[in-house]
Amino acid sequence: LIEETMQELEFDIAILLPTRGRTTGLTDSVKTLFDNVKNVDRVCLMLGFDDDDEVGIDHFSTNIVPFLDSIGAHYQALTFPRMGYTALNRYYNQLAKQVQANWYFVWNDDAVMNTKNWDEKIIKENGNLALLKVHTHNEHPYSIFPIVPHIWFKETGCLSKHQMIDAELSQIGYMLDLIKIIDIDVTHDQSDLTGNQDSTSLEKNRFEGNPADPRDFHHPDNVRERLEDCVKLA
Repeated sequence: LIEETMQELEFDIAILLPTRGRTTGLTDSVKTLFDNVKNVDRVCLMLGFDDDDEVGIDHFSTNIVPFLDSIGAHYQALTFPRMGYTALNRYYNQLAKQVQANWYFVWNDDAVMNTKNWDEKIIKENGNLALLKVHTHNEHPYSIFPIVPHIWFKETGCLSKHQMIDAELSQIGYMLDLIKIIDIDVTHDQSDLTGNQDSTSLEKNRFEGNPADPRDFHHPDNVRERLEDCVKLA
């Protein structure tokens, strides 16, 4: 048990959700989170939009805000100069800096929550230094939607230093034997899994497969940074 994670923070769970150009899919994603939550006051939804995303911002204001207000949900919507998918971690890092929560839940705008009272299952882990892993993505070995405690974010200074946030957090979790699977089921409606594809999914570009590129996930400098974060957490 890590006493520092039990401090009085504003929320139990902060859901971090960068999004771009999504409309119906974003609505469905958000509604499944709150339709299945046990206690809406435990949760704060943190959304990040590109400042040039007129479609996404207008849809959020017109269709999602009324729903969130009607259930008394806590939420913040921030706009950023467009950084693109290659800087995905920077969106998550900035959203996390704007909220104090016991747990930071890395969420996607193509994810669907299937588990009733999912928040109860997360807060049962309060006080544990663990990387929580939900069931999804054909049981991929990585925590595709990682959930990390406040102490993790505080000690490393960010959620992820690399674009591939799920891979980075999962590798650190495996190196330190901190991954814990919890009984939450999420559907990842990703184009290469379900075939559903739109202009947003076509923009995805991952820096992986060329370790000679300084931006690549396996470049020695990036591996070294992961090891340094392991030392901090250890």
